[in-house]
Amino acid sequence: MKTYDALVIGGGIAGVSLGYELAADRTVGLLEMESTLAFHTTGRSAATFTESSGGPVMRALTTASRAFLEDPPQVFESKPLSPLPLLVLGPQGAADAVRALHREASVLLPEVRLVEPDEAQQICPVLRPGYVELAMFEPGGMGVDVHCVHQGYTRGLRQRGGEIYTSASVATIERRGGVWRVTDAGGETYQAPVVVDAAGAWCDAVANLARATPVGIQPMRRTIFMLPSPRERITGGLPFIGDIGATFYVKPEGEQFLCSPSEETLQPPSDVRPDELEIARAIDAINTATILNARHVRSSWAGLRSIVPDRLPVVGFDPMAEGFFWFAGQGGYGIQTGPAMARIGAGLVRGLPIPEDVAALGLAADSVSPTRAGLSVAAAH
Repeated sequence: MKTYDALVIGGGIAGVSLGYELAADRTVGLLEMESTLAFHTTGRSAATFTESSGGPVMRALTTASRAFLEDPPQVFESKPLSPLPLLVLGPQGAADAVRALHREASVLLPEVRLVEPDEAQQICPVLRPGYVELAMFEPGGMGVDVHCVHQGYTRGLRQRGGEIYTSASVATIERRGGVWRVTDAGGETYQAPVVVDAAGAWCDAVANLARATPVGIQPMRRTIFMLPSPRERITGGLPFIGDIGATFYVKPEGEQFLCSPSEETLQPPSDVRPDELEIARAIDAINTATILNARHVRSSWAGLRSIVPDRLPVVGFDPMAEGFFWFAGQGGYGIQTGPAMARIGAGLVRGLPIPEDVAALGLAADSVSPTRAGLSVAAAH
């Protein structure tokens, strides 16, 4: 029997970041079902940091995470952010949608600005002339070294005494005498008064084992593929671009472009594969918006974005299962919101309020609570 103050289930960015924060003052064990950490969603991320993306809650969490990622603890070994401006494209007829996004994003990010077609063309010379009616430019967008972030948190968790177990798929969870007892598929047993459910697409499956209240996790497939850069062009200096309708995005990546159809297709929790039809659709959209004239794909993969019905994270203790703590529903924003999410989660486990700097951005514990209005009702359906 291995005994801890807290057991964290899930070894992606959610699990290791919260484990790191908790390990500052308590013993932590982390269980990962795969043989390696970050095998599913985290390891397949598009690796961007854009403060204008997502709704108000995600924007606040991203902004609150920036300082940590710009200057992480020494255990991270290097700084994970690098400049990668964002250009959101509004094709003909979509200018009003771009203006609406700008109004929302500029509340926390005053440097975002609207740009007319000529300036958009200067910022991103590979745009097809006449495609853009209006665009929004986020000059402070960043690329993220996902491996650096995940490994930094993992290294920090271990340095703080945390213990990590891989190939430890959870088989049973039961509460006895105020303590959770967890058995993995190999027969090893662990116990702690607090269990943290950071299992991504498998969060509701873990909750069912513990007889906690499912929150309605919807694992959504997102396909990613790589396009070669045209021989006469280079990717250096180009922004990360995506259309306002979320039908594609294109990120310069070395000598290639990392692209996605930005689809959200409901899937069972699994090792998902890319959708060839979605790739073909995205290539058509990219060729309409740019002069890349993409013909073939070099490689492709897919990951799962874990979303609940109201598209907000779920952070807090379950209302029916004592000591069962939700840390779920990052919805594809887990890397860029990770530092703030981990601080919030660790504070709530300790019974503390939302950190002051996060609260100052307008985020309250109620907005991410598993007991918030409508979440349980939506989950039941």
